[in-house]
Amino acid sequence: MLSIDAYSQQREACVTDIEKADLIDALNEAPISRFHTKAIFTSGMGFFTDAYDLFIIGTASTLIAKQWHLDSTQTGLINSMTLLGAFVGAIVYGRLADRVGRKKIYGLEAAIMVVAAIASALSPGVVFLIVCRFVLGLGVGGDYPVSAVIMSEYSNRKDRGKLVGLVFAMQAIGTVTGYAAGLALLSSGLAPGDVWRILLALGAVPAAAVLYSRRRMPESPRYLANVAGRTAEAVKSLKEYSDGTLQPSTVRRASRMTFKEFITNRRYLLTLIGTAGTWFVFDYAYYGNAVSAPVIVKQVLGAHSTIEQSLALNLIIFTVAAVPGYYLAANFMDRIGHRTLQLIGFPLMGLMFLLIGVIPGVTATVVPFLLLFGTSYFFAEFGPNTTTFVLAAEVYPTSARTTGHGISAGVAKLGAFIGVYLFPDISKAFGLGGALEFSAGMALVGTALTLLIPETAQRSLEEISAEAIILSAENIVAEVSIPNRIG
Repeated sequence: MLSIDAYSQQREACVTDIEKADLIDALNEAPISRFHTKAIFTSGMGFFTDAYDLFIIGTASTLIAKQWHLDSTQTGLINSMTLLGAFVGAIVYGRLADRVGRKKIYGLEAAIMVVAAIASALSPGVVFLIVCRFVLGLGVGGDYPVSAVIMSEYSNRKDRGKLVGLVFAMQAIGTVTGYAAGLALLSSGLAPGDVWRILLALGAVPAAAVLYSRRRMPESPRYLANVAGRTAEAVKSLKEYSDGTLQPSTVRRASRMTFKEFITNRRYLLTLIGTAGTWFVFDYAYYGNAVSAPVIVKQVLGAHSTIEQSLALNLIIFTVAAVPGYYLAANFMDRIGHRTLQLIGFPLMGLMFLLIGVIPGVTATVVPFLLLFGTSYFFAEFGPNTTTFVLAAEVYPTSARTTGHGISAGVAKLGAFIGVYLFPDISKAFGLGGALEFSAGMALVGTALTLLIPETAQRSLEEISAEAIILSAENIVAEVSIPNRIG
């Protein structure tokens, strides 16, 4: 067994011997290419759909509740059931993607989203709608680990945060589109019953649009080499990915871990507590506020305000405050540090929540409330909303990468489910300020849990996860092993 330093020295010597023509080194050092742009769009459209489906439901359920005369429990289930489905989908499909391949799962979860969105729009009653929203969540949850990891495994070392972050930033466009579509349909004069059905059906459009391109996207070379053992296919996939500019002559492979080895490994278990724990507390605070945002803003505007006014104001807040946060995070996280940005965003987001809760009368005064609420949105995006997604795709070995990300995303969506379901009741019991004070406490917990995660910026996936590596060529075979159990 070699130390990490000894591994690095031996690796550099071997890379020199093969003139840096190794598959893993080619991926790590490749410049940004046309394929990266295509991959961002293909992966990102899933997150456009996810965001649209998750955040438009707050508007749709308000209309549904009036039409079907639903109580708060039924409305809460409609709002939150997709998140419960995402909890299951992320864990199940995350594990399957490590077992059968990223590509085999990639089109499946998009197809689930198409079918479930259309079925939701045609729902004859509340039980059918709740079931459809759960099934939709299975697809949404499956999209998280597969999209994140495919982009992470195709990214180079220096720009990985930007490339994976830009995939996630499509969530911003999906959310804005949802608010804009809701506002346009509500202002169109259509019957409320038609409005919510059209809103839900539109969620099928972007998912259907990328089904073909997802099926044509090549399998991750890292997965083919490290997990499937199909090294020749891995080289072919890399040539396709780079349009023939990268043609490695050697393939370094990593040893494969079983699920038991992964989940009982102290290093990875602590990291999993960090990635899943930080994402859980963030999603509790974020989704509880974001899905209920139309109701929150309407409450601040006053009893005589309309849902159209609330949606318009939410659209302005999100566009001005949140959207820049997504893209600034993607563009600067590789320089700031992925974990460092999370350590900045969590406490500042929590501070905004705390100020809303403790400043007397702020929830009854429109401008101060909107300034603080908008700033909380900015630091959510320029911080943990983006970084939790990116970090979980970087810190695990290839054979458990979608498993680790899937568990983290699934636990996060469980937090989101709890936040969305309980937020109305907590607000009713303790007031809007009290609910946001609790969210501030969650942000503090997230800051502490972030310390369990290593800094990943500018480092290769192999170095971060300390995988056991086998370096092989036609006439060079050198085994280099890093112990999985560190500490």
